[in-house]
Amino acid sequence: MATRAKPITDERVRKVGIVNKLLSRPELGAVVGAILVFAFFSLVAGDRGFLSSRGIVSWLEVSAQLGILAVAVSLLMIGGQFDLSIGSMIAAAGMVIAISVVVYGWPMWAAILLAFAFAGLVGFINGYLVNRTGLPSFIVTLALLFVLRGATIGFTRLITGRTQVPGLHPQAEGDWLAFLFSGTLFGLPVSIYWWLALTILATWILLRTRFGNWIFATGGDPEAARNAGVPVQRVRIILFIGTAVAATIFATLQVLAAGSADVARGRLKEFEAIIATVIGGTLLTGGYGSAIGATFGALIFGMVQQGIFFTGVNTDWFQVFLGVMLLIAVLVNRYIRHRATVAK
Repeated sequence: MATRAKPITDERVRKVGIVNKLLSRPELGAVVGAILVFAFFSLVAGDRGFLSSRGIVSWLEVSAQLGILAVAVSLLMIGGQFDLSIGSMIAAAGMVIAISVVVYGWPMWAAILLAFAFAGLVGFINGYLVNRTGLPSFIVTLALLFVLRGATIGFTRLITGRTQVPGLHPQAEGDWLAFLFSGTLFGLPVSIYWWLALTILATWILLRTRFGNWIFATGGDPEAARNAGVPVQRVRIILFIGTAVAATIFATLQVLAAGSADVARGRLKEFEAIIATVIGGTLLTGGYGSAIGATFGALIFGMVQQGIFFTGVNTDWFQVFLGVMLLIAVLVNRYIRHRATVAK
């Protein structure tokens, strides 16, 4: 009687347990953190409005606005770069729309398209300067932060004589493009749908496309990626354009919701987006992270910000919580990354 041969297995291949698989996911810490934050504020502020329909919409909207930025920033940071100019880009894009419509009488759709074209130019300049000079993106985009902010204030005062431009609501009514950036759908602000759509798109790019592989390779080891045929410089430019476009989406949503533009808008948003991205598991050194993690990082941010409000605690303490969350996130992410590396 013939005996069945045992299947041949390669001793170099070993099964990875489900725990190790979970530990290898960069967003694990943010998912767990979001669950804990939600549970905490549900207990201490659930009967004060945190769990009401209006309360849920409030922290989802705050999360969505930051999440739109954080998703784009996560791709850039996975690619090994930083963009500190997105806060100034928010103010600049808002003013491009407002001045074009209110002062020069452009239709809203044309002003919005001009703002996105301007964002593409700013993103290209950031990426080009980083590639051309070899300077750290932190320095290049920090310079652009001041240039954009100063130019926005200067040109706005020169053209309008003030730093705020109101009166956008009448021009937005009935505009086909403004419709995509204003109002609600099924009771939820459109910003939430933009947030979810961008998260899905960014996740698909990272996990299912060649360009996603290029992003990870560029952030992990630029020289090795270049030797393997990855167009590192082009990838960087596209990623910088992506963050500038995300900032313009944020600005357009904000301008149409408020009906006005202000040169002070967008302050510190670049740091909030980076914090949400780091909380989401993206390494500061590049080459590792996920858009889903950035989304959960933004969700934690929104729940904490609005949760503090619903508990009745002075919101001045929010930045204390933000700093503590950043420190904890970095420590947790380092631990998870170490465990994932050991498990391989």
